[in-house]
Amino acid sequence: MDNKFNKLALNKELLNNLKELKYNEMTPIQALSLPIIIKGQDIIAMAKTGSGKTAAFGLGILNKIHVPNFGVQALILCPTRELASQVAEELRRLARMTKNLKVLTISGGTSEYHQEKSLSHGAHIIVGTPGRVLRLLKKKSLNLSQVNSFVLDEADRMLDMGFIEDISKINTYLRENEHQSMLFSATFPEEIVELSKNILKDPVEVSVDVEHEETSIEEIFYELKTHKEKDKALLKVLGDFQPERAIIFCKTKKTSDDVSNFLQDKGIAALSIHGDLEQNERTATLEMFANSSLSILVATDVAARGIDIKELPLVVNYDITDDPEVYTHRIGRTGRAGNQGVAVTFNVEYEAHKIDRISEFKNKDIQVVKLEEFDATEYLVHPPMSTIYISGGKKDKLRPGDILGAIVGETQLGADIVGNISISNIVSFVAIKKEHAKLVVSKLQNGRIKNRRFRVGFA
Repeated sequence: MDNKFNKLALNKELLNNLKELKYNEMTPIQALSLPIIIKGQDIIAMAKTGSGKTAAFGLGILNKIHVPNFGVQALILCPTRELASQVAEELRRLARMTKNLKVLTISGGTSEYHQEKSLSHGAHIIVGTPGRVLRLLKKKSLNLSQVNSFVLDEADRMLDMGFIEDISKINTYLRENEHQSMLFSATFPEEIVELSKNILKDPVEVSVDVEHEETSIEEIFYELKTHKEKDKALLKVLGDFQPERAIIFCKTKKTSDDVSNFLQDKGIAALSIHGDLEQNERTATLEMFANSSLSILVATDVAARGIDIKELPLVVNYDITDDPEVYTHRIGRTGRAGNQGVAVTFNVEYEAHKIDRISEFKNKDIQVVKLEEFDATEYLVHPPMSTIYISGGKKDKLRPGDILGAIVGETQLGADIVGNISISNIVSFVAIKKEHAKLVVSKLQNGRIKNRRFRVGFA
């Protein structure tokens, strides 16, 4: 099989942009699915987050967008607002050389009024969460009569979050027989199979060798005598592996906060993320983690859904889960895109049955190491970046170039002090090299971006 993108029937703008992005060879899921998608056939694809699936369905969608028509031509449903934002950003990257193409994110946590206003100006592609999309359909603010591509991304996660009924209702707003449907999922429980029968027509099924992908993850299981030993064990793991970034999974919101506070007391840059956070706090925390201005993210499973960090060297299951599929999804956040990763799991003596379930599910023996010595090397990783916020975004017509230009102009420093720039509707987040962050904040607080003043501070 030839895995070169230039062998595909993609338009010139997409191929030139892929070359500039240094996307030379397709990932396994792209090589299997893109030829089918480009032909316009319905598809069911088994693929994990981080496998390159966004580019697979994204390129197929972009290849047939008719730009002069500002009606909605593609709808992509995602389980969380974070994943929807990430998918939208990737689509914009893939479409950089396609002039005037508009991708709009429709999800909760942001102003419904602003989303309706944006829709009134037209958009080619909608990326959204089922709840908000259905709400705008019922209000007739969103029209799907011209949609020719429908994607369910991470369908199993949407099942877990109770969105299947909403998805079925959304499907009734789409024209029959005149659109292509694509379903991507890491697992295929019975409910997803039934959903696919109602939405897809004669789909082609493809899957990558998930077991083969998991060989890039080293799984370590430590048995502890009591839960009280977990904090000492965590310090030992962080000291042993010295990860630049890590996610620590906990069972409850309280445990997440307790672990985060414990790490902060040890001088480690850690924050917790769970369902009790306000949306602006959640967004800021995720931006800090993505920008390498936060080393450790302590999360519950629900709060972690949709987090997609390409290079994550370590995952720690502080609390072992009862569900083997949840375990697989947790550790699947490391060891992506050809990188090696480590997944460490703590279990106390009476939780051996949970290890047995995971072993049975994965169909392989698990070696459990009794951890009795807790001498820890000091965790010496300090985030190289700080994240600042700017109280303006897409509604203010701000673009990354505007922000970068203002920073360079106001500080007289080079552009290399600036990392990732993320712009949402009403706020922007910018990664700045830590040693220059205070100067940048001070200069922007007293300066202007596009001849306007904005509030600026640390996230």
